[in-house]
Amino acid sequence: MFSRLFGLLSTLGCVVALSTPYRRATVCNGHADLCNRNYANVTAIGAHDSFAFSTDPIILSRDQEVDIPTQLNLGVRLLQAQSHVNDKQLHFCHTNYLKLLFDGGTVLSYLQTVKTWLDANPNEVLTLLFTNPEGQSVSTVWKPIFDTAGITPLAYVPPSVPVKQSDWPTLGELIDSGKRVVVFLDSGADTSSVNFILPEFEMIWETPFSVTNASFPCSVDRISGPLSTADHSYMINHSLNKNIIPIGSGVIVSDPIDAPTTNGVASIMANVMNCLPLGSNRNPQFLLLDYVDLGHAFDAADQLNGLA
Repeated sequence: MFSRLFGLLSTLGCVVALSTPYRRATVCNGHADLCNRNYANVTAIGAHDSFAFSTDPIILSRDQEVDIPTQLNLGVRLLQAQSHVNDKQLHFCHTNYLKLLFDGGTVLSYLQTVKTWLDANPNEVLTLLFTNPEGQSVSTVWKPIFDTAGITPLAYVPPSVPVKQSDWPTLGELIDSGKRVVVFLDSGADTSSVNFILPEFEMIWETPFSVTNASFPCSVDRISGPLSTADHSYMINHSLNKNIIPIGSGVIVSDPIDAPTTNGVASIMANVMNCLPLGSNRNPQFLLLDYVDLGHAFDAADQLNGLA
């Protein structure tokens, strides 16, 4: 009976193929309420130096104590990492002062871990924010790694760059399209050669980093490109550091002792309130933290997203 009805409707021109029904995300990054929200209008917790994880308190170069899948399962939706070439391969690692000792492995291995998590979590939008201090080529170094890891088919390509804060698609649209990974590079991005690796500071401004003042004074620290500050989204670097050798330029390390307070709702919300006037009274898109498993940062993000 169904086949006769389908044939009749097809003859009348009333049917499009039913074998490929339109897929629409109903839960996005863990919440139905976020599906219709602009990508840049959702506050996400980011893991600073996400690769630099260890449970050993003696390792002063660590900035996290849980691994990448655990960070993501906690609710982290921005992974930040610093790259350098080591043994002719691109690694995520620290290279200054004590942080010279921490090597998080190859970028390929890291991205393969991320791809495994993405495959198991199809309704999640993830942002990758990587530094490129050595100016490695996006076409001959970065893109082949993304290709091999299988991330490239998932990467969002905007119609044009830069993208105004108000012009991003919604989380639901990103998930429905299958393009649910947004990739930023702090320097060296060239969208004319690799269209999915986007220049961070043309679309996102940041507050100062390596902060040692627990009051977190807010200012626009890094921004570039033709868009106005108001048309950028922004990221708050909300990680507190200690200067353990205050001689000369000093040696600054992350502070796990105070992390539960730093990552607490009160500290985060106070920082956000200080930054709101600079962010056109919009909440930050990203809160970048050390030790994401400590404190209650995800509760703060829920509040900022109107979910609590």
